[in-house]
Amino acid sequence: MTADRKRQAREKFLLGGVVGKAGLSKADRAFLLGGLIELARVIPGSAEHRRLRDIGDKAFKASSRDTLSPHIEENAGWR
Repeated sequence: MTADRKRQAREKFLLGGVVGKAGLSKADRAFLLGGLIELARVIPGSAEHRRLRDIGDKAFKASSRDTLSPHIEENAGWR
């Protein structure tokens, strides 16, 4: 495996961990993508960006067993 492919694989692994940390590992992919598209529209440095970043910082500092999104209970399928 080339160094570039290893870097890409690690990046995907880490992003998957973020999804799990948010309690969204069982969420529908379309839901996740829609949410990420909305997040991409948030202007860096804006009040909303800072608010969401603060939430994320707190989540990373919390226990890995904390469930942040308990309303996502079942996998709706990977369509």
